[in-house]
Amino acid sequence: MRTTWNFNTAGQLVFGRNAIEQIGDRVRQMGARRVLLVTDQTLVEAGLVDRVSTPLSDAGVSVEVFAGGSPEPPLHAVNDAIAAARDCHAEALLGLGGGSNMDIAKAAAVVLTHGGAVKDYAGDQVVPGPVFPLILVPTTSGTGSEVTAAAVLNDTEQGAKFSILSNHLRARFAVVDPLLTVSCPPAVTAASGIDALSHAVEAYTAVDNEAFPLPAGEVTIYQGRHPLGDVLAERAIGLIGESLRRAVNDGDDLDAREGMALASTLAGMAFSNSGVAVVHALEYPLNDTVHTPHGVGCGLFLPYVMRFTGPARPQQMARIAELLGSGEVVSPDDSAVELAAAAVEKLNADIGIPLRLRDVGVQETQLSAMADKAFTVKRILRVSPRSVAHEDLQAILRAAL
Repeated sequence: MRTTWNFNTAGQLVFGRNAIEQIGDRVRQMGARRVLLVTDQTLVEAGLVDRVSTPLSDAGVSVEVFAGGSPEPPLHAVNDAIAAARDCHAEALLGLGGGSNMDIAKAAAVVLTHGGAVKDYAGDQVVPGPVFPLILVPTTSGTGSEVTAAAVLNDTEQGAKFSILSNHLRARFAVVDPLLTVSCPPAVTAASGIDALSHAVEAYTAVDNEAFPLPAGEVTIYQGRHPLGDVLAERAIGLIGESLRRAVNDGDDLDAREGMALASTLAGMAFSNSGVAVVHALEYPLNDTVHTPHGVGCGLFLPYVMRFTGPARPQQMARIAELLGSGEVVSPDDSAVELAAAAVEKLNADIGIPLRLRDVGVQETQLSAMADKAFTVKRILRVSPRSVAHEDLQAILRAAL
């Protein structure tokens, strides 16, 4: 039995409006004079790359820009970023954007330090030691990648995603400036925000740390729920309940943008230690099947999974219902699960997240194969507070259809 827990996050976090103005001095303090900025063309055109590179240049830091990032980042994007870093003799990598761009920077940092190929490090705690210096700056509020220990990549030849999971992937420092998210479109704000909620809910309702079913000799970054994770996740859920609708409906609502930026970071801290579970196991085959954006898939599945796991977590479900609903006290009884799930469904409907699998193009004939794929993701299914059988996944999928 596990009787202790630990907590890992970015080495330093700089948070707040205009926090990006500090990045040049902080990069110099870490001893780097040449930085490769890993981003995408959309953020170049939106002017966000200039907003980040200017304070770096003003501090005497040379900046080269790699704008080859894309959603669901393919392996070749990582390899291209590695080549760009070597060409400019970079001393640090700066990942700017959503989780995809930050994941490219993380994976590139591994290979730049330890050599070999990206897929050599696929899996849990395979990275052998510290990696190339990483600075991470989000421009969306959802993945929490700036403080997490994972990089999710797409092997287009194999037609499947894979993950690198290691505490060595955590950033040397992260800068979270809510003003960098103001230009994020409503649909992206919604998808990323509901992704943050799925992170927070799954961390908050994970299997207890002392009961985490880790086989002897196996290592993992996840460890089940513990007191610090609970505090972070609960605050994230509350902030999302207060802020997500407002941020989607009015992107210039700076208080809402700040609330969502903080919620995303707190949820990232929580789930990257406690873990995610059934929602994410089901999202992987959904993305493979109909290429639904990650956040949309997580948000769609969340209420259906809550109805499955909820009976094992009535107290947490009652609190989720309070935080996302009217704020009135909810008793931790059988009704709490439905109240919490219904509150998530109402939030999904209000911000434009599809409510059913059929709404994103899934056919009934595809459910069996999706359940088969999800059932293979044991490293996160074991984070569930309820044991998950193949037929449970099938039942959740049928309910969501």
